[in-house]
Parts: sequence; C-alpha cells; structure tokens
Amino acid sequence: MTNETIIADTQDWLEKAVIGLNLCPFAKAVHVKKQIRYVVSAATTEDALLEELLTELRHLQDTDPDVLDTTLLIHPHVLNDFLDFNDFLDTVDVATAEPEFNDAFQVASLHPQYQFAGTKPDDIENYCNRAPYPTLHLLREDSVDKAVDAFPDADKIADVNVETLKKLGHEGWKKLGLTG
Repeated sequence: MTNETIIADTQDWLEKAVIGLNLCPFAKAVHVKKQIRYVVSAATTEDALLEELLTELRHLQDTDPDVLDTTLLIHPHVLNDFLDFNDFLDTVDVATAEPEFNDAFQVASLHPQYQFAGTKPDDIENYCNRAPYPTLHLLREDSVDKAVDAFPDADKIADVNVETLKKLGHEGWKKLGLTG
C-alpha cells in the first residue's frame, strides 16, 4: 500500500462520510480551500509516532492558517488496535499541553475500530469517528473556536450525527463504498 493510496482512501472517506453526510460541518470549507495537510506516518512505534506528532504540531504552528488550517496524521503501521490507540491519546494530550504549543491545538481521534464508551463495536454511531486508518486530526484551537461561534447549536452536532448514521444504517454506509 502506497502513501498515495492511503491519502486517496482518506480523502475519499472525508468527502463521502465527513463532508457528504455533514458529520463535521466545518470540514468542507478547509477541504475546498485545500487547507488540509495529509501526512502518512512511517512510524512503527509509539515513540516514533509521538516524534512525528510533535513535528507536525510545530509545522502547523509555523504555517499561516490561511495556507494550512489542519493536519491529518495518518499512521497505518502503529496503533492498529483501538484500545492501544485510545491509551495513546493520553500521551497526545500531554504533548499538546506542552508550553511550546501554548494550548493552541487539540487533537481529534479517528480509527477504523473506533468505539464510543457505552456502545457495542458494531453500533452505527461509532462510524462518526471511523476513518480508513488510525489518524490523529490536528486542529488549531482558534479555528475550532471560530467555527463553533459561527455554527448555531454546535453542541448538538454529535446528536445529529448519531441520528444521521442511524437513518443511514450499515447498508447505507456500505453503499457509500466505505468499509468499516
């Protein structure tokens, strides 16, 4: 599997699921403006992934938001087990809280086996965060704040997503041509 294939799969998922189903009402604008950076990690260990995460946070920090607003750090060779991935998120939180980043970032988690607490593995609502590969979505706090301020009822997005996915169902998801 090439990096180009991994990025193409991720973009396809973004266009069909995230934007197509409006799971994230903020995604379309940065996608259309080509302000999303797709990085395929070569990391095979958590330590190597952490180093790449720090590098990408610094890159995002050093780049004008009008040029680059967000990064998808796709890591297909490490943390393929969801529980390991979920445990690693504590490390991610510590990294983004480092003084050099001044609380300027947050990281959203996406995984092919994503499972919200209190759900069963096959529950359709888990598909809100099911990307084709384990992925850390690096977001600028300023951009998130602006998007939330501009979007009425931003706190209801998760509930609307669950309703959307329940109406779509597993068969509808499959018709999108997405796996999971």
